[in-house]
Amino acid sequence: MGRHKEIDVLVKELILSDDVEAKQKVALEIVGAAKSKNIFLSSTKEFYQARADERVKDFTVPVINLRGLTYDLARAIFRVAQKINAGAFIFGLSKTEINYTAQSPMEYMGVVLAAAVKEGFSGPVFLQANHMQVKDRMFFIDPEKELNVVRQLIEDAVGAGFYNIDLDSSTLLDLNKLGPREQQKDNFENTARLTQFVREIQPEGVNVCLGAAIGEISGQNTTLDELKAFMDGYLQGLPAGMGGLDKVNICVGSPQGIVALADGSLTQVRVDFDTLRESSRFVRGNYRLAGVVHEAGVNLPSGIFHKFVEAETLEIHFAAYLQNFIFDSTMFPKDLKERMYAWVKRSCPDDRRESQTEDQFIYRTRKKAFGHFKKEMVNLPGEVKDGIAREIEAKIDFLFKQLKIGETKSVVGTYTRPVDVKLGSRRMAAV
Repeated sequence: MGRHKEIDVLVKELILSDDVEAKQKVALEIVGAAKSKNIFLSSTKEFYQARADERVKDFTVPVINLRGLTYDLARAIFRVAQKINAGAFIFGLSKTEINYTAQSPMEYMGVVLAAAVKEGFSGPVFLQANHMQVKDRMFFIDPEKELNVVRQLIEDAVGAGFYNIDLDSSTLLDLNKLGPREQQKDNFENTARLTQFVREIQPEGVNVCLGAAIGEISGQNTTLDELKAFMDGYLQGLPAGMGGLDKVNICVGSPQGIVALADGSLTQVRVDFDTLRESSRFVRGNYRLAGVVHEAGVNLPSGIFHKFVEAETLEIHFAAYLQNFIFDSTMFPKDLKERMYAWVKRSCPDDRRESQTEDQFIYRTRKKAFGHFKKEMVNLPGEVKDGIAREIEAKIDFLFKQLKIGETKSVVGTYTRPVDVKLGSRRMAAV
């Protein structure tokens, strides 16, 4: 049996198993296979520090969350990376996605590394835990209990090789308070607390790259006064000498990109590129951060991506981006999509807003079907999965070129190195 076939078998075992310990065992076997091919998990911290110092520039890093067909789409991403010699891209998994896609950090890590092995990729692979978010409702009932929930998720992620963590206490913003410092106070204080936790648990030899959210959920453009209030308060809450944030997620227009309207059309995107540029320069010049992050990469017009590079945006996040391409693919089985939509209507009635049409509700909520149908999607015929992946590969190729990450592999390699880390936390999360 050849190595490629062995990897395919391991991936199926990893995804289809319901046993947490068995999953970890298979994932670690994949890690060993990756290590033998010089594929290793890494933090972007040193690389981003070079960006903060303007030793590297002129591209925007895509963070791509894979909610379904993870192995097939990760392979497509690595094929594009190989073709254009790209290294500056990240695979993301958010706190909520862990549940509704039924992908634990350990499973996700194993599947992504298996895709790298399959496609002959080598060098650093970046995994990012997005939106390690504090729920405001739960926080104001029992702050320590809610922070412990987030801490455990962070521990699971770091234990699975996610050496890039985006903290998110922006849910605690209170715009009714007077002045940006008071509005941001709960946000920066708890971001500092979670930063200290990450530094306590990060493996020896690994310096986790950290992000935070300033005002992405507010729907209002982030101002420099807000950035300054957050950063000053945050830094005051860190022990002397402790490494802090590397980037910040700000709001610059439509907080969630394009969404479906009642008539089936899509809203027009609003992105304030001047604010992106001004904010990136501000945090680099004043706090030695790598730059700012734009959250909503979903359904942006194809002609707009290069503008993020021109606006000196550090990262742009794509969560629903590939999800929508899966559902819209000419290869995606019609009967499966109908059953997924029927499941959403049956199982997620509380997610429907009174003002939404059925089409709007399904468009916004269909992501939650991925976990329930994960095993069925994994068992789709190979020609179907390959066909979907090939359609999406062309879109990834276009995206990567627009963001100008071609020829970044050697640049990334300059600032990353393999670290021998024993993966696994004290309690691996089950989904």
